[in-house]
Amino acid sequence: MAISVFDLFKVGIGPSSSHTVGPMIAARRFLQELPCPLNQINRVTVDLFGSLAMTGEGHGTDTAVLLGLAGKAPATVAVDEIEPLLSAIRSNQQLSLLGEQVVAFEQDRDLLFNKGASLPQHPNGMTCRAFDAAGTALFSKSYFSIGGGFVLAEDEFANAENSGFDAPYDFQSAKELLAMGKRDGLRIEQMAMANELSQKSEQEVIDGVYEIWKVMDACIQRGCSTRGTLPGSLGVKRRAAELNDDLQDRLENGVPDALAVMDWVSLFALAVNEENAAGGKVVTAPTNGAAGVIPAVLAYFVKFVYTPDMGGLKKLVVQFLLTSAAIGMLFKRNASISAAEVGCQGEIGVACSMAAAGLTSVMGGTNEQVENAAEIGMEHNLGLTCDPIGGLVQIPCIERNTMGAIKAINASRLALRGDGVHHVSLDSVIETMFQTGKDMQAKYKETAEGGLAINAVNVVEC
Repeated sequence: MAISVFDLFKVGIGPSSSHTVGPMIAARRFLQELPCPLNQINRVTVDLFGSLAMTGEGHGTDTAVLLGLAGKAPATVAVDEIEPLLSAIRSNQQLSLLGEQVVAFEQDRDLLFNKGASLPQHPNGMTCRAFDAAGTALFSKSYFSIGGGFVLAEDEFANAENSGFDAPYDFQSAKELLAMGKRDGLRIEQMAMANELSQKSEQEVIDGVYEIWKVMDACIQRGCSTRGTLPGSLGVKRRAAELNDDLQDRLENGVPDALAVMDWVSLFALAVNEENAAGGKVVTAPTNGAAGVIPAVLAYFVKFVYTPDMGGLKKLVVQFLLTSAAIGMLFKRNASISAAEVGCQGEIGVACSMAAAGLTSVMGGTNEQVENAAEIGMEHNLGLTCDPIGGLVQIPCIERNTMGAIKAINASRLALRGDGVHHVSLDSVIETMFQTGKDMQAKYKETAEGGLAINAVNVVEC
């Protein structure tokens, strides 16, 4: 079963796809799946477990749950309406379920962070319950935010591998993907497009994928012009706007700098992830925590590499994202894109691999060179931990996106200078990443109990 590019790249809000987007989807879905009329519900409770409990407050999980219960969806919620809605819920201690049924809701009583407790299926678990006026439980169900905004209910785990849609190129591995391309004389983006055509028209796919880039680019532009301090206890200053001013000034005054393009790439990544940290609109790519890598590398191509003789820009942007998505699907299928499950190698590492593949494709690389670039991108992110200070998607997350973007460009350039033949396959690296994640101690997997997070006092004081 294939995974759609539109499932891998989803429009949502920050700061986290697994801790914000997923729980919002799950809370809303719980009410939509009620086996009884909504007007019979008098009270709703939500229990958070595992990483959702440990870092949920810093990741906006409480906000996400309230929004989901109120009927809001990540892709369509208006960012400027969020704070007034939350303020009304908390001050009135009332919540309108799906915007229809008003119930009493006391956050400290009805939304519990069960720190230190986990559900067996996945580290990002939550259990929702609905009660009638007599206090009788009418419905209870657990959901799991498995990374990138993907959500599974407790009864869906056994069949998770069969989720998706039937497609002509249902590749299970990079080896299969390369073999299919060789057999049919197709490039990776062409096979990805053929899969999407089983559900949509070609124009719908082209326009939809290009719209993803437009959302990414708009996020870069907002980040480059917005100043101030990010929300949360760390008081992190936004840097993208100031860096943008400096780079524009140096460009206009012809200040020579052989490495200036690196600063531009870092700027694009900073801009996106500062927006994400502020709760703005971003695209999961493949997650929110790693949302800046792919847009930064694609922006680098658009602004510094592309020339009209390469073909239509829209076509190349779509090619980049379809190729990236094909690689991302391999990680989603055979490993994980959840930092709570495998550490940040599953977020920044996967994003780096996807971006390297996309860039290699639009630079004219063969399928084998694309696979090589993706392999290099992940190979040098193996073991990357997730240890956010204060449970916030800020330090080291924002800067880490700049590192991932630069590394992706380097991986692409190395692959393009080769012939696609290499010793370690992408499949081997994906398997190694998954095994490394399993071996990684829980304190390094989005619990804020180890690494930089546990040394936050020392880091802040330096």
